[in-house]
Order: sequence, then structure tokens, then C-alpha cells
Amino acid sequence: MDLILWRHAEAEEGTAGLPDSKRRLTPRGDKQAHDIAKWLRSRLPKKLKIIVSPAIRTQQTAHALALPFEVEPKIAIGADAADLIGAADWPSHAGAVLLVGHQPSLGRLAALLLSGSEADWSVKKGGVWWFSRRNREGSDQTVLRAVMNPEMLR
Repeated sequence: MDLILWRHAEAEEGTAGLPDSKRRLTPRGDKQAHDIAKWLRSRLPKKLKIIVSPAIRTQQTAHALALPFEVEPKIAIGADAADLIGAADWPSHAGAVLLVGHQPSLGRLAALLLSGSEADWSVKKGGVWWFSRRNREGSDQTVLRAVMNPEMLR
């Protein structure tokens, strides 16, 4: 199974009276989302499930891929690593899963997958962390396949 974590791209600053979930991508964030989407499109497995937080900025980020996705409240702002694992059905899902979500939950999940315990790791805005699960000599392993940030594509 592949698990791809994609943090939403740069969004507007929060303003009084505007719920955090309603913040939209900035023009720079829209470019970041499209740059990463272009990089992802040529690499994504054919059997892919895309799961997106209900926040507007995550949905806008996912729209840059131009692929169908499902909105999942379990991975909304404030979700924890266990919520993301449950939504992705990691590591049992039969195909690849792309989660489009938020910090700090994505960073905490990345830390858990690689180190075995949660920590406050940073996933940059618009960044992707791509993990694979494999079995080597009877032992299950989690492998970090790629880390890509929008700035690396310019």
C-alpha cells in the first residue's frame, strides 16, 4: 500500500468572524497546488483513493489534480494521527491512498510512520510525503519514497 500525505497549499490568513475551515488558497497557494498536482499526476498509481478534509483550502488543493475525491470529516482540522490512519485504512487498504489535510496531524502521522511514535514534524504548505508499505524477509516495513515541496519544482 502507498500512503501519500499532501498538506494544503498556502491559504489566506484567518480573519475575525471567518471560520478556519472557510479559509481559501491565496494565488500563490493555487500555484503551489497546481505545481505539486502536475508532479503527482505522472506518478500516481492507477488504483488510488483520494480523501480530503472538509476545509475549503484542502478541497481547492485537491481540485488541482482534477481527479475525483471524497470529503472525510474524520481528517478535518484538529484530527489526530489515528483519525488519518483510520480514514486511509493503513496499512490494509488494497490500493494507494492520498490524504489532503492539515498540520500538525500530517506531520505527526509522518513521524509515527517513520519512527514509531508521534512527534511534531513539519510538512510544508503544499508539500507531499509519500510512504509505501512492504514486506522484506517476513518483516513489514514502512518506506519513505519521496518528499516534495512546491519550492523544489521551480
